[in-house]
Amino acid sequence: MKKIIEKEQLLDMLKNRNKNERLDLRNCIFKDMDLSELDLRNVDLDWSDFENVKLANVDFENSNLSNVFLEHADLSNASFKNCTLHATNLRYTDLTNVDLSGADIFGANLEESKMDGIKTDENTKHYKMVCPETGAFLAWKTCFNTRLVRLLIPADARRTSSTLNTCRCDKAKVLAVTDPTETVKFDEAVSYVDGDFVYKVGEMAYAKGFNPDRWRDSTGGIHFFMTKEEALGYLMSISGEQSETVTDWTKEK
Repeated sequence: MKKIIEKEQLLDMLKNRNKNERLDLRNCIFKDMDLSELDLRNVDLDWSDFENVKLANVDFENSNLSNVFLEHADLSNASFKNCTLHATNLRYTDLTNVDLSGADIFGANLEESKMDGIKTDENTKHYKMVCPETGAFLAWKTCFNTRLVRLLIPADARRTSSTLNTCRCDKAKVLAVTDPTETVKFDEAVSYVDGDFVYKVGEMAYAKGFNPDRWRDSTGGIHFFMTKEEALGYLMSISGEQSETVTDWTKEK
């Protein structure tokens, strides 16, 4: 059960903390307060919630904000240097001029956020697109009946990815359809989501409803992985059966 932390209680914790140890604020709720410009460096906030909290100019450097709920928060000019933000909910937040240098944002949800002036560096993880931004390349996906599909994403295809290892494009040529061992070949494969969407060897597949917004995962496009291992990993995760939970992101149209 999460514990509610009042502002004065938080300030006392920060004042009396051991500077050499990470402050444990996991599974906490912070609600209706102004924490602007606060020093929250080296704090573990895993699974905590911020509701109606002002966080502009806050310094979160070296903190863990994995699984944290920050939806609709004002985080403008905040520092997330060297932070872990795995699966952090940042939907509808103001991330103007935020510093993500050295941060790991794998799985963070950035839908509908203001992201002008965001700072990143060569150590920022999962901010750049997973797939090549230009040119043609090979990709992989899985379909019904444990079929593995090898795709050629053409140079003129629109493509995108968010903070996960899944990508989307608006069209692809089907090079091969096989079993997971690539020893048995098939002529076609059927999408997990739409039974009318069929990948046929030698033909182009088109997603009519491709959404160019890179920060949306559950939206239109041909979804794929950059490696066969990732595609097979997804195949293993669903055990050959369609699941609404795990296939939400694979909307083809």
